[in-house]
Amino acid sequence: MEIERKFLVDLSDLPFDPKDYPARKIEQAYLCTAPVVRIRRDNDDFFLTYKSKGMMVREEYNLPLTKESYYHLLLKADGRIITKTRYVIPIENGLFVELDIFEGDLAPLVLAEIEFPDEAFAKAYQAPSWLKGRNLLFRISQQHPQQKRLKQETHRLQTMGSSPLSFDFSSYYRYIIFIFCRFVKHMLHPDQ
Repeated sequence: MEIERKFLVDLSDLPFDPKDYPARKIEQAYLCTAPVVRIRRDNDDFFLTYKSKGMMVREEYNLPLTKESYYHLLLKADGRIITKTRYVIPIENGLFVELDIFEGDLAPLVLAEIEFPDEAFAKAYQAPSWLKGRNLLFRISQQHPQQKRLKQETHRLQTMGSSPLSFDFSSYYRYIIFIFCRFVKHMLHPDQ
């Protein structure tokens, strides 16, 4: 079982230098996105991962691969190959932030994720100030049932006047998350 929250990160907001922490080079590709079947090279280790449906809580199974198997499956990847550097930063309550700095055509994307021992802890957890208001999974899961409203808000934002009095930051952030999700989908499947 994987229980995690993901956050969009602005490197200029970090109260530390990621390079002061252990790092791993990761390359990954998706064989399927529904359900998620992913292959990953993590430094010199290779894995095949299955993830069930879900946002914050889902089943996850990792199987070791040989180097040869990994590169054989890499040729069958659906979409692009993703590369990133992952820094592991200890935070309070025995938790760790895994800070992913993406490379190549996904740069300058930076995401952080925190894994939790249980769902109640994950929901109650108050993120550090440099992650506040940037919880992607919460925002996406809250928007899903309201796609019609999101479409209306997106249209309103695209067509609204320049009056600062009419600007609604909550709509703006919903719009940004919507665009980000479409961007990630396009990055994973550039030919669609």
